[in-house]
Amino acid sequence: MLSTVSLPAHGGPSIPPHLLFRNLSSTAADLSLSPIGTGFSKRRGARNKLRVGNFLTFSGSPGIWGLTSTNSALLAISEINQRGGILGREIEMSMYDAGGPLEAVVRRAEQAIAFDEVDLIMGSHISAVRVALRKVTRNRVPYIYTPVYEGGERTPGVMAIGETPHWQSRPVINWLAEVKKASRWYLIGSDYVWPWQSHRAIKKYISQAGGRVVGEEFVPVGEDDHAAHLARIRAARPDVVLVSLIGTDSITFNRAFAECGLAATTLRLAGAMDETVLLGIGADNAENLFCASGYFNCVGSRANDEFLSRYRAMFGAHAPPIGSVGQSNYEGLHFLAAAAECAGSLSLKPLLSAARNIVYTGARGRVTIRDGRAEMPMYLTEADGLDFKLIKTL
Repeated sequence: MLSTVSLPAHGGPSIPPHLLFRNLSSTAADLSLSPIGTGFSKRRGARNKLRVGNFLTFSGSPGIWGLTSTNSALLAISEINQRGGILGREIEMSMYDAGGPLEAVVRRAEQAIAFDEVDLIMGSHISAVRVALRKVTRNRVPYIYTPVYEGGERTPGVMAIGETPHWQSRPVINWLAEVKKASRWYLIGSDYVWPWQSHRAIKKYISQAGGRVVGEEFVPVGEDDHAAHLARIRAARPDVVLVSLIGTDSITFNRAFAECGLAATTLRLAGAMDETVLLGIGADNAENLFCASGYFNCVGSRANDEFLSRYRAMFGAHAPPIGSVGQSNYEGLHFLAAAAECAGSLSLKPLLSAARNIVYTGARGRVTIRDGRAEMPMYLTEADGLDFKLIKTL
């Protein structure tokens, strides 16, 4: 456990955001499982607060999203608590590190449920962590999984609200085939469940668009030497490289891709990229780089404009740029509020039943959950310096 924060009804965090966390390493988190400075375990049975255990990653390749994920969750808590909480219960959020060995993360989840008595788990982390945690949460507490993922999650109690390949990748592949005349594809992804499963669907979509895959490989998470991968890509002569690398691995790969001269001749389509990752890649390395997502901060809409205004008001003009992964934590809590209000209950079965078919509003605007699957507008963008430029709404 890293920290617990409860935002009062008047808004604004009771602890400054830059002081929220201590003991961020996996080892320290294992040694100190109780909330910092709260006496949480002494308040068993005090159910006036809704206790949410949020599993965020602060280390390793996906750790790049830890701060924006935290900020987004804090903003949502402030908004929801200002209007009285969820069914009259103010949200109290405990932050846990989802980084490090899976067995350590599982222990944290077990302790969060049994010792810290969280009412539900929320997560913005890689799918390998979700697969491990759902064994802990099943039939015990609801589990909201917020970021882009491979689709197909049907475990009882798990509610996934992120983009899936059917919505995210299929229309972009068709667009690249029609507009850019792309037919030869090379797929490179991190070596875990999201790229494995996503590539299966993507290869089908490429074939349906008249293209073919000329190479595919999976890279260990944390790999930063890409010379051999780039040599194989150059030899295969693809029109497009699909990049399913995670976090800082995507940054180091895309930098190396441009530095070796491939960016000028080969398109890139990124599957888990947002403004945070683009900032790390740098403007000089972003030529011919495309991305599709259900959220970009460049999208002009009333919902997004209001979200960004509140984000900047709470965290300042120089807060980390908000992107799809971080923002998904904001959406996760608003999704929870909508589902609970529809069910009239926070009990497991009625909440899960209501959450399967619901419409809620967040920074992405209206999102429809139909039979447990999220449907939303999808945006195709191209990197333009350190920002994304909207090309098309898909």
